[in-house]
Amino acid sequence: MHDDFAANLRLLCSYYRSIAEVCRRLDINRAQFNRYLSGRYKPASNTMRRICDFFGVEVHEILLPHDEFRSLVRLHPTPDGESPERAPSLGLPAALLEQGRQGMSRYLGCYHEYYLAMSRPGQVLCTLVCLERRGEDVLYQRTERMPPRAGGRHWHNRYQGVALLLTDRLFLADHESLNGHEMTQTILFPSFKSHVARLTGLKLGVADSSERMPCGVRVVYERIADTVSPRQALAQCGLYDLDDPALDPDIVAAIHNDIGPGEWHFRARYL
Repeated sequence: MHDDFAANLRLLCSYYRSIAEVCRRLDINRAQFNRYLSGRYKPASNTMRRICDFFGVEVHEILLPHDEFRSLVRLHPTPDGESPERAPSLGLPAALLEQGRQGMSRYLGCYHEYYLAMSRPGQVLCTLVCLERRGEDVLYQRTERMPPRAGGRHWHNRYQGVALLLTDRLFLADHESLNGHEMTQTILFPSFKSHVARLTGLKLGVADSSERMPCGVRVVYERIADTVSPRQALAQCGLYDLDDPALDPDIVAAIHNDIGPGEWHFRARYL
């Protein structure tokens, strides 16, 4: 029996309207797909690759123990019956936290975050950021999908944080939740348009390298359409060259850190 694989596959399918839709889009016979869902059979390697490409996961990820896989993909609200997670106090006055919760509803959802990679000079890092309301607070998860290491597998960093709107600025503060070796802060300009499409600002963090140099970079948040599943959105994350045709030139220009005559730009610095 392939119980973890079956449970992981059922979880991925839950992001779609029906199993029938998944089978139709994958062009896989429903009866055969049901065998995978039951755990009685595991797909052949070419079919497994097709399934993983569709959902935006790696083969080794879909075979993970279900609890570990669920933690990787759970980017949306807490299931019924669980106590709502509360934002950490951050040592801030309760009145300030209450003020910061106001006006955040229009910013809820998932974004692709773009900035010049702190540990890979000359490359752009795209991450997935999902903001959701938990109880009274707005919390978020930021997920980095990094290139394969020596084992040939992608690896992920996950950050948990709280978002506040204070006097026309969005403040996001988070911590790296797997190893506990980093905190970051992002300050964004709010959007005054009827539909929030892009947000720009600055990010302060530490390069994920042996030097652990503090860095500051310009950042762009691009809203992801509701029709795109979190797994598909995560599949688009990773490192890109500056001239990669997959990147919007306007985003590349917005995150560039050069200082031009008569202008002030926040330059990424490796102190």
